[in-house]
Amino acid sequence: MGNQMTEMLKGTLEGIVLAILEARPAYGYEITAQLRDEGFTDLAEGTVYALLVRVEQRGFVDVTKVPSEKGPPRKVYTLNAAGTAQLAEFWTTWTFLSGRIEHLRADRTSTHQQTEGDD
Repeated sequence: MGNQMTEMLKGTLEGIVLAILEARPAYGYEITAQLRDEGFTDLAEGTVYALLVRVEQRGFVDVTKVPSEKGPPRKVYTLNAAGTAQLAEFWTTWTFLSGRIEHLRADRTSTHQQTEGDD
Protein backbone atom coordinates (compact mmCIF):
# COMPACT_ATOMS: atom_id res chain seq x y z
CA MET A 1 0.00 0.00 0.00
CA GLY A 2 1.22 3.48 -0.78
CA ASN A 3 1.91 5.92 2.04
CA GLN A 4 -1.17 8.01 1.23
CA MET A 5 -3.39 4.91 1.30
CA THR A 6 -1.87 3.84 4.63
CA GLU A 7 -2.50 7.25 6.18
CA MET A 8 -6.10 7.42 4.92
CA LEU A 9 -6.77 3.88 6.12
CA LYS A 10 -5.54 4.76 9.62
CA GLY A 11 -8.33 7.30 9.91
CA THR A 12 -11.07 5.02 8.63
CA LEU A 13 -10.15 1.48 9.68
CA GLU A 14 -12.04 1.66 12.97
CA GLY A 15 -15.27 2.54 11.15
CA ILE A 16 -14.66 -0.20 8.58
CA VAL A 17 -14.16 -2.81 11.32
CA LEU A 18 -17.25 -1.62 13.20
CA ALA A 19 -19.22 -1.94 9.94
CA ILE A 20 -18.00 -5.53 9.57
CA LEU A 21 -19.09 -6.26 13.15
CA GLU A 22 -22.48 -4.67 12.53
CA ALA A 23 -23.18 -7.48 10.06
CA ARG A 24 -22.22 -10.22 12.52
CA PRO A 25 -19.95 -11.02 15.46
CA ALA A 26 -16.47 -12.13 14.44
CA TYR A 27 -13.03 -12.90 15.79
CA GLY A 28 -9.84 -11.14 14.76
CA TYR A 29 -8.74 -13.52 12.02
CA GLU A 30 -12.21 -13.47 10.41
CA ILE A 31 -12.16 -9.67 10.37
CA THR A 32 -8.68 -9.62 8.84
CA ALA A 33 -9.72 -12.18 6.21
CA GLN A 34 -12.81 -10.16 5.28
CA LEU A 35 -10.74 -6.99 4.97
CA ARG A 36 -8.33 -8.81 2.66
CA ASP A 37 -11.28 -10.15 0.64
CA GLU A 38 -12.45 -6.53 0.31
CA GLY A 39 -9.10 -5.58 -1.24
CA PHE A 40 -7.07 -4.50 1.80
CA THR A 41 -4.46 -7.12 0.92
CA ASP A 42 -1.46 -5.39 2.50
CA LEU A 43 -3.13 -4.91 5.86
CA ALA A 44 -1.06 -6.43 8.66
CA GLU A 45 -2.91 -8.77 11.00
CA GLY A 46 -1.33 -6.99 13.96
CA THR A 47 -2.96 -3.73 12.88
CA VAL A 48 -6.40 -5.29 13.17
CA TYR A 49 -5.66 -6.87 16.56
CA ALA A 50 -4.36 -3.56 17.94
CA LEU A 51 -7.52 -1.84 16.68
CA LEU A 52 -9.71 -4.51 18.31
CA VAL A 53 -7.97 -3.86 21.64
CA ARG A 54 -8.73 -0.14 21.25
CA VAL A 55 -12.40 -0.59 20.37
CA GLU A 56 -12.77 -2.99 23.30
CA GLN A 57 -11.14 -0.47 25.65
CA ARG A 58 -13.37 2.30 24.30
CA GLY A 59 -16.44 0.15 25.03
CA PHE A 60 -17.67 -0.23 21.43
CA VAL A 61 -17.75 -4.04 21.46
CA ASP A 62 -18.63 -6.87 23.78
CA VAL A 63 -16.16 -9.74 23.88
CA THR A 64 -16.95 -13.40 24.41
CA LYS A 65 -14.32 -16.11 24.66
CA VAL A 66 -15.24 -19.13 22.56
CA PRO A 67 -13.36 -22.45 22.75
CA SER A 68 -11.11 -23.16 19.79
CA GLU A 69 -10.21 -26.52 18.31
CA LYS A 70 -6.67 -25.27 17.81
CA GLY A 71 -5.18 -23.59 20.85
CA PRO A 72 -6.54 -21.01 23.28
CA PRO A 73 -10.11 -19.68 23.22
CA ARG A 74 -10.93 -17.10 20.56
CA LYS A 75 -12.21 -13.64 21.40
CA VAL A 76 -15.41 -13.01 19.47
CA TYR A 77 -16.29 -9.33 19.09
CA THR A 78 -19.91 -8.16 18.97
CA LEU A 79 -20.92 -4.59 18.25
CA ASN A 80 -22.83 -3.13 21.20
CA ALA A 81 -25.00 0.01 21.56
CA ALA A 82 -21.99 2.32 22.04
CA GLY A 83 -20.35 0.78 18.97
CA THR A 84 -23.54 1.21 16.96
CA ALA A 85 -23.63 4.90 17.93
CA GLN A 86 -19.94 5.28 17.02
CA LEU A 87 -20.57 3.61 13.66
CA ALA A 88 -23.50 5.96 12.97
CA GLU A 89 -21.21 8.91 13.71
CA PHE A 90 -18.56 7.42 11.40
CA TRP A 91 -21.08 7.12 8.54
CA THR A 92 -22.26 10.71 9.09
CA THR A 93 -18.68 11.96 8.98
CA TRP A 94 -17.85 9.75 5.99
CA THR A 95 -20.87 11.01 4.06
CA PHE A 96 -19.90 14.62 4.72
CA LEU A 97 -16.23 14.14 3.83
CA SER A 98 -16.80 12.03 0.75
CA GLY A 99 -19.39 14.51 -0.48
CA ARG A 100 -16.97 17.43 -0.05
CA ILE A 101 -14.15 15.51 -1.74
CA GLU A 102 -16.37 14.56 -4.69
CA HIS A 103 -17.51 18.18 -4.96
CA LEU A 104 -13.89 19.37 -5.06
CA ARG A 105 -13.01 16.74 -7.65
CA ALA A 106 -15.99 17.63 -9.82
CA ASP A 107 -15.10 21.34 -9.62
CA ARG A 108 -11.51 20.56 -10.56
CA THR A 109 -12.58 18.36 -13.47
CA SER A 110 -15.04 20.99 -14.67
CA THR A 111 -12.46 23.78 -14.39
CA HIS A 112 -9.82 21.64 -16.14
CA GLN A 113 -12.22 20.87 -19.03
CA GLN A 114 -13.15 24.55 -19.39
CA THR A 115 -9.46 25.54 -19.46
CA GLU A 116 -8.73 22.99 -22.18
CA GLY A 117 -11.72 24.22 -24.18
CA ASP A 118 -10.40 27.80 -24.08
CA ASP A 119 -7.18 26.87 -25.92
